[in-house]
Amino acid sequence: MRHEPMTYARQTVWREMQRFLPPDFQWTDDRQPKEEWWGWNGHRLHLDTYRNPQARMKVILFHGVGTNGRQMSMVLGEPLARRGYETIAVDMPEYGMTEVAADALVRYDDWVRAGSALIDAELARDSRPVVLYGLSAGGMLTYHVAAMNKKVKGIVGMTFLDQQLQRVRDETALNVPMGRIGLPLTAIAAKTPLKSLRMPMRLASKMWALVNDEAALKVWLSDKRSAGNAMTMAFLSSYVAYRPVVAPEDFEVCPVLLTQPAADRWTPLHLSEPFLARIKKVPVTTVMLENAGHYPLEQPGLSQMVDAIDAFYRGIH
Repeated sequence: MRHEPMTYARQTVWREMQRFLPPDFQWTDDRQPKEEWWGWNGHRLHLDTYRNPQARMKVILFHGVGTNGRQMSMVLGEPLARRGYETIAVDMPEYGMTEVAADALVRYDDWVRAGSALIDAELARDSRPVVLYGLSAGGMLTYHVAAMNKKVKGIVGMTFLDQQLQRVRDETALNVPMGRIGLPLTAIAAKTPLKSLRMPMRLASKMWALVNDEAALKVWLSDKRSAGNAMTMAFLSSYVAYRPVVAPEDFEVCPVLLTQPAADRWTPLHLSEPFLARIKKVPVTTVMLENAGHYPLEQPGLSQMVDAIDAFYRGIH
C-alpha cells in the first residue's frame, strides 16, 4: 500500500513563520492553499495550489535553496490568488513535502527539467498563459526554465545570479574561501563516491542573511525542509556549473522583471545587474522593494512586491 504523503497540514514550522509576516499576509484557515501531488521522473512533487478556472493567467512559483513552496505561497501565491490569479507553488526535489524517487541523486538540472515539465503539464490542462516567479536561486531558475521551455509569457525573479561570475560566487557563498575553494571542491567530489555526501546549506551559503529578523531566522533555520536543509555534493556542483540552454544575449522568450529587496544582505542589486544587462531582445525592468530583506517580511517592500508583480503580469498579452 502507498504510504500517506507528508503534508504542510501536519507541519508546524510554517505556522510559526506566519507570525513574522505583516497582519494582512497571515492566513486564516480559509486562506490556506490546497495541497496536490504531481508525478515526475519517479518523484512525487508537492504543489501548493490556489486553483481558479476563471483566472486569466497561471503563476508558477519557484523557491530557492533556503525556502520551499509553502513560503512562496505565503508572500506571493495567496496574495496573487486574492487578485484573481491561479497560483501553483512547487516544492523542488529535496525541499518541502516533495518525495524524492528511491535512490535518485538530485541535481540542479533536475530542477530545471521539472520546472519545464510542470509548465507543459499545466498547459496540457488548459491553454491559459503561464508566467513564472522565483525567489533567491529560484529567480535564475525562472530564466533557466524559460530558456528551456520557451512557452512562458513572463518571468519575475528576486535575484538573477550568474554563478559563472567569481564575484557572485564570492559574495553569495558563506565566505570567499568557500566561493573560491569549497565550491570547486564540490565539482571534484561530485565525480567520486562522495557525490552523495550532504553539506548543510548554512555552511555553503549566507543563509544567515535569508531574513533580516533574528528571531525569524532561528525559525527558518529550524526547518529541515527549507533553510535548515543539507544538499549533496552532486547538487551543489551542478548548481554552480549549470549553463542555460539560451544565452542571455539570445533570450527572446518573454519580458523579465527583477523585484530587488532594498535591504537584501545576501544578494544585493549589483549581483543581478551583470546578467540582466546582457538581455537585450526583451524588456527588462527592475523594481526596488523598500526596507525588504532577501526573503521579504517587511513593509512597505512586501506589498510593493505584490503590486509590482501584479502590474507586470497584467501588462502581458
